Amino acid sequence: MTNAAKHLTNGGRELIAFRVGDQEFCVNIMSVREIRGWTPATPMPHAPSYMLGVINLRGAVLPIIDFSARLGMPPAQPTVRHVIIVAQVNRQVVGLLVDAVSDILTVSDSDIQPTPDIASEFDRSFARGVLAIEGRMICLVELDSVFQGEEREAA
Repeated sequence: MTNAAKHLTNGGRELIAFRVGDQEFCVNIMSVREIRGWTPATPMPHAPSYMLGVINLRGAVLPIIDFSARLGMPPAQPTVRHVIIVAQVNRQVVGLLVDAVSDILTVSDSDIQPTPDIASEFDRSFARGVLAIEGRMICLVELDSVFQGEEREAA
């Protein structure tokens, strides 16, 4: 059994880390279906400001969400260097526009620090903790919490 496999059987989890602006975030790798290059999206009328539009993904309509804008940060200006993380969020598949994917991490539950008390209610609603790894601070995001209620309906 490899070290990673041992780690996973001992309460570990695999996360995919990505950059949005100057910050790093990570999500459970099990919610990620694929990572693809930026494809311009077709805007949808009356869509939320963080929804860039939709693309055709092998015959399926995939909503593209500007992850930066969804978190209340400045909207992204997509370039060919941006990537789309295709993820399962609840029962919906969405594309998350991020600057770049940086890592695949294998961590144990003890590596995840609680979200600081000074974080806003919004931050605490989607942030499941913070990882301090190799001098980096990476926010663990729960995608189901980022897209709740009517936001999920719009996606």
